[in-house]
Amino acid sequence: MYYVYVLRSLKDNKIYTGFTADLKKRLEMHNKGQIPGTKYRLPLELIYYEACVNKNDALRREKYLKTTYGGRYLKSRLKDHLKV
Repeated sequence: MYYVYVLRSLKDNKIYTGFTADLKKRLEMHNKGQIPGTKYRLPLELIYYEACVNKNDALRREKYLKTTYGGRYLKSRLKDHLKV
């Protein structure tokens, strides 16, 4: 399985979207500061993920979620959680 995931920084409330084949390990790496894109935004929380059987489908979905339309989808999908 391949995962597309969304993290929210508890420091600045910004979101980060990524892709991985090992979600648990990737989250540990993020929260240990081993990922340059989120290193200065710790701590992070997982707020959303999707599983895909095909790697290319997951990469395509990640790319979509990083677009304006994908951002709108996430805001709509996570409406109640993002209010907090």
